[in-house]
Amino acid sequence: MARLRHFAVCVNDLDKAAEFYQSVFDLKHIGREDLEIGSAIYMSDGVINLALLNFKGRRGSEASDLKDPSGFVGAHHFGFQVDDLADTQKRIEAHGGKFFFDLGDERHGNFERKFKDPDGVIFDISKDGWEGTDGYRKE
Repeated sequence: MARLRHFAVCVNDLDKAAEFYQSVFDLKHIGREDLEIGSAIYMSDGVINLALLNFKGRRGSEASDLKDPSGFVGAHHFGFQVDDLADTQKRIEAHGGKFFFDLGDERHGNFERKFKDPDGVIFDISKDGWEGTDGYRKE
């Protein structure tokens, strides 16, 4: 069974948002990434990974599927940890889902395969999970 372990929310100010979720809900600050597509701060309650995102530029627009990612605030996507990426991808596509893109390197952990459901909602699948979650497997 797939396990829902990741939510991603776009915010205007990463540090301010991280401070809010840490102070109010006692989430732990797990890490930060600064990539060509934008930046993220990762928070966790020990079971679920909450990614606070701030997309930027043309690459951020492509990765977020938003015309102007800098102006978007709110829920963006969610992710499932699965046992078999290839089998899950076959089931997704057999039921009308479409591959969107890969983020990260499958050989080095912290890898997500992104899809859109039949309505265009973005979601991820990951074999190794997300840092801070109960099923995370670091390579």
